[in-house]
Amino acid sequence: MTTDVTLPALGESVTEGTVTRWLKQVGETVAVDEPLLEVSTDKVDTEIPSPVAGTVVEIKVAEDETVEVGTVLATVGTDAESGGADSASASDTSTEPEPAEQSAESRTAPPTAGAIAAEVDGGSAAPAESTEAPAESAEPAPSEAPSEPSEPEAAPAARGGDGDGQGTDVRLPELGESVTEGTVTRWLKQVGETVAVDEPLLEISTDKVDTEIPSPVAGTVLDIKVAEDETVEVGAVLAVVGAGEGAPAEATAPTSPPAPAAAQSAAPTETAAPTETAAPPASAPTPSQPAPREEAPSQPAPSQPAASEPAPSAPSRPGGSPYITPLVRKLAAQHDVDLSSINGTGVGGRIRKQDVLQAAEAKKSAAAAPEAAPVQAVSAPTAAPAAAEVSPLRGTTQKMTRLRKVIATRMVESLQTSAQLTTVVEVDVTAVARLRSRVKDSFVAREGVKLSFLPFFAKAAVEALKTYPQLNATIDTDAGEITYHPAEHLGIAVDTERGLLVATVKEAGDLSIAGLARKIADLAERTRNNKISPDELTGATFTLTNTGSRGALFDTPIIFQPQVAILGTGSVVKRPVVIDDPNLGETIAIRHMVYLSLTYDHRLVDGADAARFLNAVKQRLEGANFEAELGL
Repeated sequence: MTTDVTLPALGESVTEGTVTRWLKQVGETVAVDEPLLEVSTDKVDTEIPSPVAGTVVEIKVAEDETVEVGTVLATVGTDAESGGADSASASDTSTEPEPAEQSAESRTAPPTAGAIAAEVDGGSAAPAESTEAPAESAEPAPSEAPSEPSEPEAAPAARGGDGDGQGTDVRLPELGESVTEGTVTRWLKQVGETVAVDEPLLEISTDKVDTEIPSPVAGTVLDIKVAEDETVEVGAVLAVVGAGEGAPAEATAPTSPPAPAAAQSAAPTETAAPTETAAPPASAPTPSQPAPREEAPSQPAPSQPAASEPAPSAPSRPGGSPYITPLVRKLAAQHDVDLSSINGTGVGGRIRKQDVLQAAEAKKSAAAAPEAAPVQAVSAPTAAPAAAEVSPLRGTTQKMTRLRKVIATRMVESLQTSAQLTTVVEVDVTAVARLRSRVKDSFVAREGVKLSFLPFFAKAAVEALKTYPQLNATIDTDAGEITYHPAEHLGIAVDTERGLLVATVKEAGDLSIAGLARKIADLAERTRNNKISPDELTGATFTLTNTGSRGALFDTPIIFQPQVAILGTGSVVKRPVVIDDPNLGETIAIRHMVYLSLTYDHRLVDGADAARFLNAVKQRLEGANFEAELGL
């Protein structure tokens, strides 16, 4: 007997996946829930476990091949070969004398049921057939030969026996290398309901991903072992599914004469079912299966708690809104936030952690200033036009100021003089952000200025200039000479009301982080207040422009002549990126990222030199070894 391994649904919007690596090859054995292959989607990278124990018979999808959800990935031959052989021989002996009735009554179901019984019990179907044969013999009385129909009917009976106490366990699979546990957020099926192969059975939330767990077999949910909002470890049994879904329809035809008697025994169950919100769909298939009838006295007891389980969570999901993860519920409880008052911004209206934190912050602000709310409500309509304030320069013609003329002339001359090219790199400054957040309060108290990202960028740049002096040089084309400066005089572009000016930090290569922070703050303030001296606006050998101070990700700055390079620093933003963690491997994390754009004079600086310089700056920032300079 073989079992197909299909690509399950790994998320609400995931429609396809790419096989990245096969963990088992053809001929190798695999245990139940043992990882069989690795799959990558646009939402998550995960492992696909084997639904049964056995041997890999065939691999249908090669590595790096992308297929849709539900596609058969491989075929696994079950380990219960001995039980399967016994069942096969029994079915052979039963099918040889009755080919006509096999095709007339249940051409497909009995072999399937026998195979599933052999698969689940490993050959326990034969005793079930012998014990159930007398009970079944009364039903095929109108048939041609009483002994012949009893054999085919024994297979559904055996399957019902499996469903009673020995169904297929649905376990929590491995959902990632570092995921060790998961929380059941919602059951999509209840006890007594039927489920198809790979049909979503429940929803699981972990610290890495929220996903659905499909059923490994087709059948009926016999037992739910883990309640909603309960956290269990990987490998824990979540539910028990009685294998086999084709038997009820086929068992209905031969069992139709004694149906009233069976209905009488099932009547208490059906009368109690209307009191349950989730039971009506489950009660339909229950009377048509022999096994649920035998469980009738015990089935309603577990089904009522399972059906009533969603009731407490209903207020938190009004109007059938998406489920709420345990993390969100915990945050809401900590901040005393009413989840029913939040409009989720996640997929399908799902409430995210950010939504709860934002609501908590708004509630905190409202509580801190209760009297300010009416004032803000009144002034809010007048604040909107202020954002669209019309500039007095609109519709006017004015003469260019002398400074604007100088800037315009120098920018054009710079482009005409040098062959300018821009190279951009992306830098992870998370370590710098954490270091800055840790020391910024004490830094202000000690140095008297705020600690921004700019001093770190400046320090990394001037250190790299010492290694790559070709970017700290000037060209004399008339003399045919190149001068490599002995010191790093760092120009800082300052935005003023009059225009862009470049103030110079002399001997920047000899200053520490604190020295650079104090010098940059002092020069920027005096430049904006027009108290800077002419000598402090000249002499720079390399320029740093912080275009990210106004929210720009990056730009292509123009070189200030006679320099040969200028470095632009973009805005530091938080973004999800792929990182290579020594413990977790490749994973996605929220990081502080920034773009650095270097414009250089291609007459002197080659592309390889520019790349080496940027990589040196990048390594210095990502290493973030600035503790000694900050007194740590």
